[in-house]
Amino acid sequence: MPTVSVKRDLLFQALGKKYTDEEFDELCFEFGLELDEITSEKDIISREQGDVRAAGASDVVLYKIDVPANRYDLLCLEGLVRGLQVFKQKIEAPYYRRVGATDGKPQRFIITQETAVLRPHAVAAVLRNITFTQERYDSFIELQEKLHQNICRKRSLVAIGTHDLDTISGPFTYTAKAPDDICFKPLNQKEESTATELMRLYKNDSHLRHYLHIIEDEPHYPIIYDSNGVVLSMPPIINGDHSKISLKTKNVFIECTATDLTKAKIVLDMMVTMFKAPDFINVHVTFPDMNDLAYRKELISGDTINQKVGIKESAESLARLLTRMCLKAEVTGKADEIEVEIPPTRSDVIHACDIMEDAAMAYGFNNIARTKPKTYTIANQLPLNKLSELLRLELAAAGFTEALTFALCSQEDIADKLGKKISDSRAVHISNPKTAEFQVARTTLLPGLLKTLAANRKLPLPLKLFEISDVVLKDDTTDVGARNNRRLCAVFYNKIPGFEVIHGLLDRVMQLLDVKPSRDQGYYIQAASDSIFFPGRCAEIISHGKSVGCLGVLHPDVINRFELTMPCSALDLDIEPFL
Repeated sequence: MPTVSVKRDLLFQALGKKYTDEEFDELCFEFGLELDEITSEKDIISREQGDVRAAGASDVVLYKIDVPANRYDLLCLEGLVRGLQVFKQKIEAPYYRRVGATDGKPQRFIITQETAVLRPHAVAAVLRNITFTQERYDSFIELQEKLHQNICRKRSLVAIGTHDLDTISGPFTYTAKAPDDICFKPLNQKEESTATELMRLYKNDSHLRHYLHIIEDEPHYPIIYDSNGVVLSMPPIINGDHSKISLKTKNVFIECTATDLTKAKIVLDMMVTMFKAPDFINVHVTFPDMNDLAYRKELISGDTINQKVGIKESAESLARLLTRMCLKAEVTGKADEIEVEIPPTRSDVIHACDIMEDAAMAYGFNNIARTKPKTYTIANQLPLNKLSELLRLELAAAGFTEALTFALCSQEDIADKLGKKISDSRAVHISNPKTAEFQVARTTLLPGLLKTLAANRKLPLPLKLFEISDVVLKDDTTDVGARNNRRLCAVFYNKIPGFEVIHGLLDRVMQLLDVKPSRDQGYYIQAASDSIFFPGRCAEIISHGKSVGCLGVLHPDVINRFELTMPCSALDLDIEPFL
């Protein structure tokens, strides 16, 4: 959940009332928020960097409030105050509208075809006659950063640029150019630089370096110019210094470039509705994507809300509750039907369930009467999990130590290092892996255990490890194209291979599973060949006529690839057939 830091005195001034810490904590709970911490800038610096660094820092009390991740309208002081005042019925929910330019000539924002492969979408707006105080300016900047980290997914989906409109002139052009053809003075820099030079410069910047990967490998970079060729921004990296906003700024031009048009419109709606009186927002988006501060209406029955929430309220009462949550609601007159108007600030309302949740919140969760459930069920552990727990206890009693390894691994771990081809495996691949260590879902538990051995090989020998967990395998017969498979894997690492130890462990497991050694109705092992194991030292485990696993001494090449130096034997067993 995002955390919003607001100055307590400034918050109470905007709310028009002073609260004790306990009273405000209760108000937050009623509104679906959580007062996470009461602190100050000095306390934060002292805790993180020491008392010496904290000397001279502000003692102003800060409230840190946890906000639901989808409530983008509460990510700044202005939105938070507006929501609380409507909830307390001190003001009515504002109505936002798009108005034309005062001179009848709206700004034009032109998008060229060159941006299609980079960030194809863009929306824009103009806020006129806005007045910034230092606190309002700081809140404006902080809202951009909160949105960037939240819905914008660290600028990968949407990047926001804000500019002083009086320092630039339209129409504005959003295009893409080669890095060496882009030259401008970036925000808070003294000299002009090419885009190539800026990418090198910001590799060492603690803030901007996290966004460079979005475009740095592209042959062209997105760029926004005004009619005089002045660079407004190079999204999603940096704005130009020429058009930066300040406390003296009166008219703000806001542009959002994006790979996701829906999220771009949501972000722009938040920026313009949080920082302007609702009846005087000037939005001028011309080409090609219009943003209209759109309202929409939904119909829901009062009986449905009462049934799902567990209350008994009239349709009129429910309409009043929803109105307190900035969802203007009216009874239509058709039975108990309620018409709910969803404002552009409430992009989190996408289903009837969201409306019901707001009704429950306004009613008060603590006010909902406790009732006994109409159906009674008896909880029970899943048989597969119960079997796994019982086996874990017995394997630990046999002298083996349990390990818990990652469910994701690299392609190399389950293929090259085991002497296999990735194309032959039934591995589920991650479409956009963040690191080379997590590219696929594991198809066997063995690589994780061998990496654990490698990390602990300085410990006294022998090392005996086991793991009982799921692997993931492709399966066209399932609705999602893959399935989980519960397996048992154990390794014995010592100066000698210890095949007899791992074989003895198999016999003990089968004894616990009440499977007798027999070729007909029990289990047996037979010679097999596998690239993982040393030739002539590998056996396949057969139970009731089906192969359920294998065991053997690992091949020296496999051992070396996992940076081990001693012989190792392993057991891999599918435990699902024994349920």
